[in-house]
Amino acid sequence: MTNPTQQIVVGVLSERAAGERRVALIPADIRKLISSATFVVEGGAGLEAGFKDNAYVDAGARIRDSREILEGCDVVVKVRPPSVEETPRGGRTLISLGGRDPDLGERLRKGAVIHLALERVPRTTRAQPMDVLSSQASIAGYASVLEGARALGVLLPMLTTAAGTIKPARMIALGAGVAGLQAIASARRLGAVVHGFDVRAAAREQVESLGATFVSVDGNIGAGESAGGYAREQSSDQQTLLRRALARHLAAMQLVVTTAQIPGRPAPLLIDRETLSMMQPGAVIVDLAAETGGNCEVTRPDQTVTVSGVRVMGPTNLPSLMATDASRMFSGNIRALLAYLLE
Repeated sequence: MTNPTQQIVVGVLSERAAGERRVALIPADIRKLISSATFVVEGGAGLEAGFKDNAYVDAGARIRDSREILEGCDVVVKVRPPSVEETPRGGRTLISLGGRDPDLGERLRKGAVIHLALERVPRTTRAQPMDVLSSQASIAGYASVLEGARALGVLLPMLTTAAGTIKPARMIALGAGVAGLQAIASARRLGAVVHGFDVRAAAREQVESLGATFVSVDGNIGAGESAGGYAREQSSDQQTLLRRALARHLAAMQLVVTTAQIPGRPAPLLIDRETLSMMQPGAVIVDLAAETGGNCEVTRPDQTVTVSGVRVMGPTNLPSLMATDASRMFSGNIRALLAYLLE
């Protein structure tokens, strides 16, 4: 692949992971960067997200196959980590998720591929526009409420009808980070009576600002906040005390969205079988921490498990359900990163 202008060549690969419909860069963002780099897009890369090849061509990109992109591009951009067949040649730079996958890291090191792992973007003011974890978590929080509502046997809002009055459902988000706050806001818009919980004291104000009730637990159980803005990891005894304190609140809830995660560690266990046995039959738990072990004892990635009449859902890629807007947000993050690198 020749590059007469001697610009950096950026290649966008299709996503081949099962169920993955997002694309790493959309035409609008390529148009904003086209004066700083040459862009090559794999044919059909954006179709599942609603972006046709001719839109990429109109934005100034060229359409090529994956082999040409892997062999001829200086930078390769993806959403998901690449398979062995999708790994760029030595000396290239890869931008994708997968920064916590040791096998991928070892493979890329052996192949002399530089990996800009999107999970490792620092939580600083300057890096906020590049933070794909936050942008995709906001989509996941929204989608978690829709998926949970679909599985519930009750309505979220209150309805007054000639047949009687339907009480609003009660919902709680465990973890008031980006995903949890978006879940709270979405459930509120749909008419549920909403609660939120987080071990970080600072989260109370954020939960209450959305019109939800902050759930307090007895005693000094909270782990506080780390320097990076995440909750600190709790001891085993603290987690046990927290589960027992939360159990009585969860017994009154019909929809539970759990989002508690600690970077580089297994997700904290917040809901055990004992708590499930206390909850209402027909209640639904959407566990957004399924990929890192789950906040619920029975969570299984991408499966729905029913225990004591409670359905526990473990979705691992909710943003793909809203692939068009998820791609817009992901692409905006990649555009900000590329603009910084190409300065």
